[in-house]
Amino acid sequence: MKFPCLILMLLSMLSSVSQAEEDQPPSRGDLLIIQGSAGTEEYGEMFSTWAKRWQVAAEKGGVNLFHSQPETTAEESQKAILTQKINEVAKDSQSPLWIVMIGHGTFDGRTARFNLSGPDLSAQELDELLVPITRTTIVINCASSSAPFIEKLSQANRILLTSTRSGEQINFSHFGDYLSSAIADPAADLDKDKQTSLLEAFLIATRKTLEFYEADGRIPTENSLLDDNGDGKGTRATAFQGVRAIAQPEEAGVLLDGFRAHQFHLIESDTDKHLSPEIIARRNELEKKIELLRLQKNKLAEDDYYNQLEVLFLEIAELIVPESRTQNSRENQPEPAKEE
Repeated sequence: MKFPCLILMLLSMLSSVSQAEEDQPPSRGDLLIIQGSAGTEEYGEMFSTWAKRWQVAAEKGGVNLFHSQPETTAEESQKAILTQKINEVAKDSQSPLWIVMIGHGTFDGRTARFNLSGPDLSAQELDELLVPITRTTIVINCASSSAPFIEKLSQANRILLTSTRSGEQINFSHFGDYLSSAIADPAADLDKDKQTSLLEAFLIATRKTLEFYEADGRIPTENSLLDDNGDGKGTRATAFQGVRAIAQPEEAGVLLDGFRAHQFHLIESDTDKHLSPEIIARRNELEKKIELLRLQKNKLAEDDYYNQLEVLFLEIAELIVPESRTQNSRENQPEPAKEE
């Protein structure tokens, strides 16, 4: 069976998936918004606007929300409160933990820090806080000088976005503005699957950031990076064609940056929100196997390649369709007769 036939077969099976609305599950993950010290009233209002967009997206997506704001009168420092909150989140879960950092950052040539009310949070300190967490963790640092956070935090179970490509990019970053708008924007859905992935939001936000500098006649002082393959290097948006990275992997068995970021959505499509986090996690694993197989296509016999591909596609179909049929069955059950 050839690859196009597999696609047609899978699309045919998935066409039976119900699009009917149902109550959201209790949680599709956790979102921790860290709104750092603003410095001025103007920046404070700006950061609050960005944070509000993430809050609205979290509510639509059925994601648990915790918003840390700078409070100069707090009995505990903001870092102490954040430490406690991160220690309280589930360490092992099939749903992701999102951490969005909105504010200013600094870099002294050795250490990158995110500015908080009270003591700042360094990349090393955040990494130490996240060590016990084995679930997929998405860290988005929208501050200046944020790139060194990739080097410190990068590992297999983490997806990282930064506003800058180096710690030396110290000027105020606008990337967080455009990312907060793109994450819930249907127009940012580049592959038209009725949901905006983190990768798509990253690509759109990067493009709009560059357009901002061009319209203002300025040279860009920020270049965002994405790292989701654990190599700690990060990839710029210019390395993508559509939603696919166009570079070649440096070593066998390692996916290019972007693939995993494209699997995560803060607001899921009607189809995906009917699937349990366990089903989605398993589907993501199978999709990763398909992508790794695709990278090995030229090294395999044609029949062997398509046979392996068929097995993986069929497993995805069997994984998703029975779940959807169960949902259909529940929705189509006749209502119990009312007592007279």
